[in-house]
Amino acid sequence: MENFVLILLAIIAGYLLKHLKILPKDAPVALNQFVIYISLPAMILLQIPKLHFSMDMMIPVIISWLVMFITAVLTLLVSKLFSFSKEITGSLLLVTILTNSSFMGIPIVNAYMGEEALPYVLVYDQLGTFIALATYGTFIASYYASKDNLTLRIIGFKVITFPPFIALVLSLFLMGIEYHPIISSVLSSFASTIVPVALVAVGLQLQLKLPGHEIKPFSVSLFIKLVVAPIIAYFIIKLFGWNSTSALVSIFEAGMAPMITAGAIASMAGLAPRLSSAIVGYGILFSFITTYIIAKLIL
Repeated sequence: MENFVLILLAIIAGYLLKHLKILPKDAPVALNQFVIYISLPAMILLQIPKLHFSMDMMIPVIISWLVMFITAVLTLLVSKLFSFSKEITGSLLLVTILTNSSFMGIPIVNAYMGEEALPYVLVYDQLGTFIALATYGTFIASYYASKDNLTLRIIGFKVITFPPFIALVLSLFLMGIEYHPIISSVLSSFASTIVPVALVAVGLQLQLKLPGHEIKPFSVSLFIKLVVAPIIAYFIIKLFGWNSTSALVSIFEAGMAPMITAGAIASMAGLAPRLSSAIVGYGILFSFITTYIIAKLIL
């Protein structure tokens, strides 16, 4: 419950700070940069080395990557169909595809399925969306934010110099290594700033009324993220004949709200910051309703 309260209060705080004009106009940029350069790398270095590969845990991994791939292709096709700009397309390819699989996923799955389901949440998050954030997210932000003609060499350089990707590579070499308690404590302190800082930035950029030209991409994004994605997960499960706790958890995870950090990356990269923040903010609120419906349908 405290996670939900923190989410709402952080967004409200950012919204109030904006209207009271307490922070400078470029505050969201600074906050998002803090998340990308400090908080997120700390989280990656803290969590990825703890992973242990197991064949019993592969269902959430398979579903997470298949759902992200299919929804990315669908989002790209819809963007071309509606002739969305490069910036809006890049924004949608981040906030529509990457899911809030841990911060929202853990309390929601725990509420509907109990603690025994939580290990599958962590697998979906760490081996699915978390790695996708550092790789796919880096590529999308680099490609769609660039105003110049990009070559594979330039894109590759942008990817390998992006702080979350550097942290991911380092963390893979550290798998199985236990940190000194002081290092773990420091990383944990920095990592814990992701949600409040990123959500205050969302609140600072949130507008209750979007311009007319952003209503269509806003609606498309949330429909794909909150409705289409869990339906895709459901059909994948039926296709393979999976009927386990990990499979049901994967449907929940596919239908979670957009990832907060994906919105931060989109905003920092200049990919429709106002739209990205609106999709994240409203997506979190709407997801309380859609996950309740998912629970009623599959449990």
